[in-house]
Amino acid sequence: MHIVIIRNNSNSQALDASLLLATYLASQGIEFEMIDVKSLEKQPDSLPAVDEAHTSGALAGVDMVVALGGDGTILRTARMVGFSGIPILGINFGHLGFLANTADDGVVALVASALAGDAVSEKRSNLCVEVVCVGERDPYDMADAAYGGFDEQGECAGDAHPHRYFALNEVALTRGANGRIIDFSLGVSGEHVADMRGDGFVVASATGSTGYALSAGGPLVAPGFTGLVAVPLAPHTLRARALVTESSDVVELTLESDRSREDATLFIDGNLIELDAPVKCVYVSRGQTPTTLLRCNHDGFYAHVSHVFF
Repeated sequence: MHIVIIRNNSNSQALDASLLLATYLASQGIEFEMIDVKSLEKQPDSLPAVDEAHTSGALAGVDMVVALGGDGTILRTARMVGFSGIPILGINFGHLGFLANTADDGVVALVASALAGDAVSEKRSNLCVEVVCVGERDPYDMADAAYGGFDEQGECAGDAHPHRYFALNEVALTRGANGRIIDFSLGVSGEHVADMRGDGFVVASATGSTGYALSAGGPLVAPGFTGLVAVPLAPHTLRARALVTESSDVVELTLESDRSREDATLFIDGNLIELDAPVKCVYVSRGQTPTTLLRCNHDGFYAHVSHVFF
């Protein structure tokens, strides 16, 4: 058994809890290691172009990750875990704690319950975000099929390999520092939906529906939903609406002009993505391997929603 503990070192309660948990795990002969969440705050790394189920060497042999902090700590932990499927036990020492267990019962009792198999596993859909920059070949562009496209296994053929990222909550394509609105087109699974102008667009998972997408006017979605939530940001129209897609759909955002490409900014789970060239297209789909969150004595999604939002 090997456990990784991610703690928020700037939170005194999380720090104390990690030391208590370390003492308990050592007494049980369980291997563990501590990681400060600040070490995970750098720009997300692009995932391998082919192997979505990739597990980094740092996670090899890890059976569970314990995240001590708020939802931000869990988001960074989920990014580290990626598509590996390693379960995450979040214990809340932050504010809302939508993704975490309350610390009322104590960290030792919660971890002991999880180790005994008494925790409930929630399978949360995550997002695979593929980004094509100006000057790069696009595997989704049928007009450029000679340079891209996909093989029989659904992987990129030829030399068209977009930048690929993991997200648990959302991806946001927004206006940049100069404040000018951007022009972009919205498509879903190859079907053009609309040409839009505005502050940008958010594509969220069900988990992310309580975050940025909610603030932009999107719906609250139960965590078991496996589709995508697509919400425009301050659209310059009276007719824009949020979309809720099928689980197999791909949401496609294309910046329509050089000016918009230069002005646009890309964020994934709140992290700024810096690329060598302006973003041209963003493709968002459901990740093949869900994120597993462990729950102990959880009141349920609707009770939490009632308490926080109503």
